[in-house]
Amino acid sequence: MLTHEYTYAYAAVDVLSGELDTLILPHVNTHCMQLFLDEVGQRHPNDHIVMVLDGAPLACQRRPCATTQHAPDKPAAIRPGAQPGRACLWDELREKRFHNRVFDSLDALEDHLEIALRDIELDPQRIQSIVAWPRIIDALLT
Repeated sequence: MLTHEYTYAYAAVDVLSGELDTLILPHVNTHCMQLFLDEVGQRHPNDHIVMVLDGAPLACQRRPCATTQHAPDKPAAIRPGAQPGRACLWDELREKRFHNRVFDSLDALEDHLEIALRDIELDPQRIQSIVAWPRIIDALLT
């Protein structure tokens, strides 16, 4: 019998500094998005954050999530922004860390994902090379 199991990585990146915040959660729904927003807000209590959502089909944006009838509450320091263009950190992770990989269990995949995310978090120059495109910077700063 074929069984599918899923885990989800949430990420927020500062395109100017390359600083990355990630969280691995079991679902994509309003509750998990709220956990992520709260975590980012707690990690950056003195920052004013404009969070641009990437348009993933299940992301909790300005429309209700599939599992609830309301969007998550954003901490006071976080406000939504418009998507200026595609700059995909996920492509980098898939290509460099998950290409043609098979895992024995969801736990093994999550362990590998945690290490991959930690490694990329520690390399802000690499993150900037992926996300800090002039058109994205211009869109966010204008």
